[in-house]
Amino acid sequence: MSEHPLNSESCLDFVIELLEKRGVSLNDIAEIVMFLQSKYIPDITIDMCLESVASVLKKREVQNALLTGIQLDILAEQKQLLPPLQAIIESDEPLYGIDEVLALAIVNLYGSIGFTNFGYVDKLKHGKLADLNDKRFGVHTFLDDLVGAVAAAASSRIAHRQKQQEECSES
Repeated sequence: MSEHPLNSESCLDFVIELLEKRGVSLNDIAEIVMFLQSKYIPDITIDMCLESVASVLKKREVQNALLTGIQLDILAEQKQLLPPLQAIIESDEPLYGIDEVLALAIVNLYGSIGFTNFGYVDKLKHGKLADLNDKRFGVHTFLDDLVGAVAAAASSRIAHRQKQQEECSES
């Protein structure tokens, strides 16, 4: 029997623990969400952002993407991947786009605004993403994109909810 049964609750707990072991807190992700949405929702709070991050992380597809990408980063740090994949992931080869493709599985859950948000944070490397992109702090070829994707998805979720609230108050 697996140490981590295949249910969303235990998987969520494990993913959060794994993120923390890799140096990423939920608050780090929420701060990126805050950065993305504060221009559009002036009264947004960090608690709103944290709630949205938590909601995104509850989705099984998100958990699976995080588990897969983080495992590949760890294996690259341990030099356990086959060549040339070891060198590609270890160096975060610019033409290797699988890390972004895996991240897009997350943002795809929240529509086209998720893609836009992801592209924006991926390019800017705001907040924790700058640390994850720094090669001196380990291999985070997948993790930086996955964290950016969770933040982009959480941001998109907030934007969709904000629009729904505005429409309800107009009627």
